[in-house]
Amino acid sequence: MNTCILTTGAPKRIGFISTRFRGTDGVTLEARKWAHILRGMGHSCFWMAGELDAPPEVSLHAPLAFFNHPEVADVQAKLFGVAFRTRAVTNQIQSLKERLKDDLYRFIEKHQLEVLIPENILAIPMHVPLGLAMTEVIAETTVPVIAHHHDFAWERERFTLNAVNDYLQAAFPPMLYAMEHVVINSMAQKELARRYGIPSQIIPNILDFETPPPGLDDYNRDLRSEIGLKEDDWFILQPTRVVQRKGIEHAIELVRRLKDPRAKLVISHAAGDEGNAYMAMLNDRITEASIEVRFIADRVSETRGMNSQGKKVYTLADVYPHADLVTYPSHYEGFGNAFLEAIYFGKPVMVNLYAVYARDIDPLGFKTIEMTQLVTKSIVEQTREILQNPALRADWAETNYELGLKYFSYRVARRKLAARLANLFGEGV
Repeated sequence: MNTCILTTGAPKRIGFISTRFRGTDGVTLEARKWAHILRGMGHSCFWMAGELDAPPEVSLHAPLAFFNHPEVADVQAKLFGVAFRTRAVTNQIQSLKERLKDDLYRFIEKHQLEVLIPENILAIPMHVPLGLAMTEVIAETTVPVIAHHHDFAWERERFTLNAVNDYLQAAFPPMLYAMEHVVINSMAQKELARRYGIPSQIIPNILDFETPPPGLDDYNRDLRSEIGLKEDDWFILQPTRVVQRKGIEHAIELVRRLKDPRAKLVISHAAGDEGNAYMAMLNDRITEASIEVRFIADRVSETRGMNSQGKKVYTLADVYPHADLVTYPSHYEGFGNAFLEAIYFGKPVMVNLYAVYARDIDPLGFKTIEMTQLVTKSIVEQTREILQNPALRADWAETNYELGLKYFSYRVARRKLAARLANLFGEGV
């Protein structure tokens, strides 16, 4: 395949900034993809965060930027779920902001940055002092900015009652000179315009559809047996964290209603940071349903290796080739990385029609099993058909991969990022 490499004049030195660039959270993954694309266009990329796995020569580690830093967690706990803050809390916020501004100036000066890409820190107020610091540094330096927004405060109930509405209006997000705003779905685009009068462009989450997915090899071929599945079992994969909005109870109900001993649900990730009540409820559902569920978070990591028990650890790219079906019954998603991963690996998907999927993805023509909050008889019959019909699975896989290449590939983001840089620097693409 011939690839057109888009450029925007002279190569730029681009700094990514967030609370964390480490692990497999959505913001980190998408930032890495953008950096890969930008480097391919000739630019240089640098990193600043409170948790960081980038080499020191291309980064600045700023511990205070992490949302779970003790000082940050202390002040954040006083800002939400209450309507007022004291002068002392305001002083706390301002003190943290000033120290974070020092870190941001050091980052810009150390790497002689020409473009800044704040990743989500000007959208969701997980770290109010960092958002304020970022906003003031942008205003003071006029370094051009592409603000990449994944989640907004209005999308999360826990931010509804707060004592910092003045700060939310000022910095989440701000509207400043030489600043491009990028969102990941059309609902966010419309709400940002309606609430703040801020125009934005959509760059959806992406995957490298230009590169065929990896398959089975000598390392991952034994994954089924390692997690206690037989070759003829139906490997039904739930590739998400165990948090309430993922709707995993629907996947359990689907497996129960299949009424086939071959159907085994495999959950690849651990519980999130939202308490233990949801996991306890799922365990009750599993017991009542009398189905087999494998929780394999201790066997899945970013890289291959061995865990503390001396057992092999696999990556998600090792897990997907074994799956016969992917369940994605989320109640809410900002976009849907697991959906893209499933179609990238050619797997059929049972997906709940959450709002962003219904508006931005479903109209594109993907072939899926679609549910609307209920696992109906029709859903069960469609699932059984796709599990028993290899030709149908192959047809779906081919159609879905072509659509992924058309709408959610790196070349889509490459074109849109080139346009954002061209807008900032007035240089032809």
